[in-house]
Amino acid sequence: MMMGRSSAARTSASAPPRPGDDESRDATVLARLAAIKTMSVADLKAEWQRLFGADAPNNSRPFLELRLAYRIQELAYGGPSRETVRLLDALADELQGKPGRKAMLRESRMPVAGTRLVREWNGVEHTVTVLRDGFEWEGRKYKSLSAIARAIAGTRWNGWRFFGLREIKRGER
Repeated sequence: MMMGRSSAARTSASAPPRPGDDESRDATVLARLAAIKTMSVADLKAEWQRLFGADAPNNSRPFLELRLAYRIQELAYGGPSRETVRLLDALADELQGKPGRKAMLRESRMPVAGTRLVREWNGVEHTVTVLRDGFEWEGRKYKSLSAIARAIAGTRWNGWRFFGLREIKRGER
């Protein structure tokens, strides 16, 4: 029984702190976030220098406030997850036309190629086959489920919802 507790303590100790874990930390973060709203632009730029170690990029108060608020929380609770950083890198590569990590950009709800999605609409059963790069319905290829749902229903639908595919929650992966 002791082993279970110590391994759980180790797991939570290695995980980044989260809001609600430490009331003192939360109070400090909230106070710092509230203080941002009362600072002058010059004070915001000084805070930027302190938190980022560089000059502020511009004088836009809303930009400085938002970015400083994010940085304060990032320092207190940790930054984006490794998975998020990898996804952002892949998106940047795609925008810059670099080949590579495109497979990471795949929709998390996307079933494997060959899966058949069946939906009854107005008494008619419709079958869609998932392809590597889209979907096939009634012998035609579509890039999105929403286009197929629109063709079936005659009105705009979220294709994922129309075919009963829900988003996978973080803990279910």
